[in-house]
Amino acid sequence: MRYGYWMPVFGGWLRNVEDENMRADWDYVKTLAQRSEDLGYDLSLIAELNLNDIKGEEAPSLDAWSTAAALAAVTKKIELMVAVRPTFHSPALLAKQAANIDHISGGRLSLNVVSSWWQDEAKKYGVHFEQHDDRYARTAEWLHVVDNLWKQDHFTFEGKFYKVTDSILQPKPVSRPRPFLYAGGESEAAKNLIATQCDGYVMHGDDPAAIGRRIQDLSERREKLGLPRMKFGVAAYSIVRNTEQEVKKELERITNVQGSAAGYKNYQQWLAGTQLENQVSLQDYSVSNRGLRSGLTGTPDQVAERIAAFEAVGVDLFLLQCSPQLEEMERFSEAVIQVLA
Repeated sequence: MRYGYWMPVFGGWLRNVEDENMRADWDYVKTLAQRSEDLGYDLSLIAELNLNDIKGEEAPSLDAWSTAAALAAVTKKIELMVAVRPTFHSPALLAKQAANIDHISGGRLSLNVVSSWWQDEAKKYGVHFEQHDDRYARTAEWLHVVDNLWKQDHFTFEGKFYKVTDSILQPKPVSRPRPFLYAGGESEAAKNLIATQCDGYVMHGDDPAAIGRRIQDLSERREKLGLPRMKFGVAAYSIVRNTEQEVKKELERITNVQGSAAGYKNYQQWLAGTQLENQVSLQDYSVSNRGLRSGLTGTPDQVAERIAAFEAVGVDLFLLQCSPQLEEMERFSEAVIQVLA
């Protein structure tokens, strides 16, 4: 099992806690990345959003690509999985930037390809926003261009969305045959694209049985295409405490959206458009990426047992969130990663 974590480029993961003591600034993310290597973490996911969807649009959020380039220069071991949205990037220019960061890192760059979802953000940043299946059609072309530019020179392509003529990209990435490509999504368009063109499938949080069904689905699609097995990752919010009472207390703290007026207002707006039960919807709202559904909350033995259940259905990687991040990552490393190693 590999353990990754979301880099807190938004200043936290909780919508009801205004200040989580994890600043959205360079000093904090550099400290976290360097410390995480000593703690045994394998990977950091750097999300790409120009607006802050956790703390509110007025709150700061770090740029993914310049942050990744800087972290590549000050770390030695961790994989840097950078989210990239094709609608925001020319494929040829992004391929060039990514190859350069891969060299800076010594071959530690990977991409998490996201076919966008936030229409208002695209509008505010002057980016065209398409309907769901059109976004995935664009992503398929985008990936084709990026992949080929990483592998060959004098590449020419003309499609519906992109055109390049006799393009040359040097130097090629360090990673061979290319940097690893992850993506997520639960629609048919997403799953077909991921099975065909990506190397790893990353999922929002859910219980092991549900995750196992998704892994089986993608594995069968890959087998029909004659492609090797993918790597599978799942998001999870971690809470490790010595007693169940302590776990319950922390869960109450992070899921009480009435803890801040801004959080409660956003929760009411979100709840109006959902049909989930109140308790589930409350937890889904409070922590991003459905992280609490994965159930990595409990005593060290309970969390280890849950990890074993995920491993049994084929999970290779966890993408963890926690708050405050540095302190909780140290706790998780001591209680779980170092024990299971």
